[in-house]
Amino acid sequence: MLDRPALRLLQPLLHPMARGLHRMGLRADAVTWAGFVIGLGGAVAIALSQPLLGLALILLSRLCDGLDGTLARLSGPTPRGAFLDITLDFLFYASIPLAFALADPPANALPAAVLLAAFIGTGSSFLAFAVLAERQGLRSQAYPQKGFYYLGGFTEATETLTCFALMCLWPQHFAWWAHGFAALCGLTVVTRLAAGWQVFGRANPSNKDTP
Repeated sequence: MLDRPALRLLQPLLHPMARGLHRMGLRADAVTWAGFVIGLGGAVAIALSQPLLGLALILLSRLCDGLDGTLARLSGPTPRGAFLDITLDFLFYASIPLAFALADPPANALPAAVLLAAFIGTGSSFLAFAVLAERQGLRSQAYPQKGFYYLGGFTEATETLTCFALMCLWPQHFAWWAHGFAALCGLTVVTRLAAGWQVFGRANPSNKDTP
């Protein structure tokens, strides 16, 4: 929901940095991998009860995540880059609730499990829509620069990052943040199910429900 305005605000910063990396001959895939490794470092810091260090590494990781797309558009996006970007993003997102669970299992294990289950819902609905949209030849008007159909929702990358920041700043309230964000993820799943039902029903009017 907030990704588009966030991207508009960040583009003046990302473009000069990406152009500098491009002149250095750095490839977008390398930045994607770097962001993923830094993000996992943030998860390790959180698991070791260093949430502020974890937050700093998470923010640096997400800066790389913004840079790799901008850099890819300068050198030419590739299917491999799009695949790598979305796969490593989902692995990174899953690592943060897991890290909080490891930091304090008695208090955080159940809320982390609830949030991870919600992430499965948002991730699967997102990717299923993208696959079928590609088969139907649909293109996203909201995110035309993406390498696949990017279906938004209440919990996009910006909202997820904000939630992670709150968790790192006030880790004693992790359960509240986790359950609250899981509820928002549930709303996102509902809206994506409704969008898929409507869009793909319209694209295939002759299709009938099958058991």
